[in-house]
Amino acid sequence: MNRPQFAVPQVWEVPFLAVPERLTHLRKGVATTLRRWGLPDLVDSAQLCTTELITNVIIHVGTKTPTWVKLSMLDTHVRIEVRDPDPYGVPAPVLPSPEQESGRGLRMVVGVASRWGVIPRTYGKTAWCELATGRCGSEVPAGHRVTRAETLLALYTRTSASECARFSPHDRAVAEETATALIADLLHWFQAHGTNPNTALDRAQSRFESGSLRGR
Repeated sequence: MNRPQFAVPQVWEVPFLAVPERLTHLRKGVATTLRRWGLPDLVDSAQLCTTELITNVIIHVGTKTPTWVKLSMLDTHVRIEVRDPDPYGVPAPVLPSPEQESGRGLRMVVGVASRWGVIPRTYGKTAWCELATGRCGSEVPAGHRVTRAETLLALYTRTSASECARFSPHDRAVAEETATALIADLLHWFQAHGTNPNTALDRAQSRFESGSLRGR
């Protein structure tokens, strides 16, 4: 069976300590990255979302928290992720009273983003949102599949924390190992229900390749 080939994504990622003084530098990095990707019209919205997601970490997790911001190009969308090591305090938009000074940030993110969410991890959480690029393409279904997979992996990781503990929590290998374990368990599930695992893999690859061809 031929292995599917994946395009190398455009990614900008920066680790930092969550303090207000870093926001200006990070906003400039977001602007520079999006202009380099040919998306100057997204600069203002992306800077707003990045600022609010980081501010949420500063307020609700604490100043000087080790944090990571990541921008990824997903064809029809740009994805913004802010990761912190606190698995609790999952942010949610609220409707603040006129007297409240906080609680408005995520409502602004929801207002400009096409979609957003929070992925809980055993070692923290990732708040993310996506901004439409305005480009034509057929990658939206694939984007939904990636989001669904990430949510499932997050739940799976929480139930398999002992296996993930041997990896660095900041290493991509953690997610890849968890995904591999999930695929292996799904193949056991197919076999237990009378389906040949190779048949299941062939069907899955056919669906993947069909989606890849539509995206060309």
